[in-house]
Amino acid sequence: MTLPLQTYLTELAHIRATGLAVKETSYYTPLANLLNALGTKLNPPVSCLINLQNKGAGIPDGGFFTKDQLRAFDDKAPNLAELLPARGVMEVKGTAEDVDKIAASGQVGKYLAFYGLVLVTNYRAFLLVGQHPATG
Repeated sequence: MTLPLQTYLTELAHIRATGLAVKETSYYTPLANLLNALGTKLNPPVSCLINLQNKGAGIPDGGFFTKDQLRAFDDKAPNLAELLPARGVMEVKGTAEDVDKIAASGQVGKYLAFYGLVLVTNYRAFLLVGQHPATG
């Protein structure tokens, strides 16, 4: 049985070996596959969707939606296009980028303020950035 991480690393290596990859976007599919495989184990299950629409903070590389958000819609259900990802968004950069520097960027700051949670990755390292609750 192949584990999701093994599959992810194999797919990344295969894409890189072609010599045709773009440093960021060529690897979106293996990343989404990994996150979706892991997301099925969460309660509620979470799905990763790549390249979300601009809802006011720019265009995140992906978003995390709970199963109930993506259920079949009836006449009374909200328009799916109006939904924000319940589990935040992600910002992806190439492997040469530093996740701490990505997390400190203005782009991630906008996503954080709007969505509340951002998964930052360079395909090798993953950093989950969230808003700190108010204290006092």
